[in-house]
Amino acid sequence: MIGDGQTRLDERLSDFVLRQWRVSDEADILGLNAESVNVLSPMDGPRFAALRSMCCLLRVAEIDGKAVGFLMGFSDGAAYDSPNYRWFASRLKRFLYIDRVVVSRKHRGAGLGRRFYTAAERWAAEQGLFWLAAEVDLRPPNSASLKFHERLAFVEVGRQVVDSNKLVSLRVRSVSE
Repeated sequence: MIGDGQTRLDERLSDFVLRQWRVSDEADILGLNAESVNVLSPMDGPRFAALRSMCCLLRVAEIDGKAVGFLMGFSDGAAYDSPNYRWFASRLKRFLYIDRVVVSRKHRGAGLGRRFYTAAERWAAEQGLFWLAAEVDLRPPNSASLKFHERLAFVEVGRQVVDSNKLVSLRVRSVSE
């Protein structure tokens, strides 16, 4: 039997549609990224165009016709200049690097992060990829992200210092078939 809390969560999740991004989503995506820039790399229009051309996965969470979250991922072989992506690329083959998952403040806690990761894993399995890879900020700490990735069984395989003494935990988990 599902408790009332689970029922409410299921109802909230059913309001969202996960889909491939559209050109009309660009302003929403840039706004969402700007809203969370304290834990993400900045991304303006030209940077988004460059990343979009290199990424293999760009999904949007939509509610009432508006993008309220997005996931951007890169597989091995991309020309992506991120030091975290490059760290994984030098050590793994057949992986999906989840570069950023962003959910609007208003819709956090509704389970969208988990839905994005589930969709990314499903896509990675369909592509014959073996690994999901992501990094989590340790300094300054992003404890919500750390707990989230631990719940999803991501394990730390390394650490590195990037961008003005920021310390990140580099994490992976195998793709379920």
